Amino acid sequence: MTDVIGELVSADADAVSVRGRDGVLVQVAAERVVALKPLGPKPIRTSEIRSLEAAAADGWPGVEREWIDGWQLRFGHGFTGRANSAIPLEPGASTTAETLAQIIDRYAAHGLPPTLSLPDRLGSAPAGWRTYNETAVMAADISNLVLREGELAVDVTAQPTEEWLTSLRYQGREAPEGAAEVASAIRGGTVGFGMIAARSSSAAAVGRAAVTTAPDGRCWVGLTSLWVSPEHRRNGLGTLMCGELVRWGRGHGATHAYLQVAVDNTEAVALYRDLGFVDHHHYRYARPENAIGPNPVGGIR
Repeated sequence: MTDVIGELVSADADAVSVRGRDGVLVQVAAERVVALKPLGPKPIRTSEIRSLEAAAADGWPGVEREWIDGWQLRFGHGFTGRANSAIPLEPGASTTAETLAQIIDRYAAHGLPPTLSLPDRLGSAPAGWRTYNETAVMAADISNLVLREGELAVDVTAQPTEEWLTSLRYQGREAPEGAAEVASAIRGGTVGFGMIAARSSSAAAVGRAAVTTAPDGRCWVGLTSLWVSPEHRRNGLGTLMCGELVRWGRGHGATHAYLQVAVDNTEAVALYRDLGFVDHHHYRYARPENAIGPNPVGGIR
């Protein structure tokens, strides 16, 4: 007898399937199983958080970027927090007063408030900075996801159509000028724009997928800009869009998928868990106390 340790993929009357640490799927006939013991979720290493955040930064990089003392600064016409914040992607990223002053100056030069993106274990808010908009990063091995299908067609194009851009929302409003450039940007990967057409010229649902490779070699597809028009909600279009975008990503080499969602958006979190996504880590934004009023409204993060 021997042990098989890994992620339980399935268990039925015929066999138990476990994906080992090396990624190999092991199937054991049910009659040969002596005992099953849950070990709890696999702990996420700090290096895995850093690696996924690097892949996500390439998947939504803004239109300009630069590095200051281990921080990657992104600039994107003020459209979304991810495209207009500094993230500590290098180990030991500096938080000295001099480094923070440089970051503040660079964002001021772009007419933007200084904003830090702080993932779990990679960085914490400096003294005098306040955090807001905590966001969950959810991830999964694509083989573990439920990729639902439907009768409606999902078109995935290499560029956002006018209908796609018209349907895009940010903080409850239409996307601002420059949003198309930000949404189309990607570094070292492939991007696709999904849309389910409505009977009118508008879209019933939209979504964006970006395939990028992390520093550890894992290939990710990131889902962003997911939106369903109010009159088409609760009809399964969100799950249909997610499934098609993940399939598209898998066709472009992705083996894993991720998305970001506000921690207080319990309905969306439940939907993504139902699809097979699990919590990977959280991040939140931070700004100096004198550069922020009430907590900014969450939108496309």
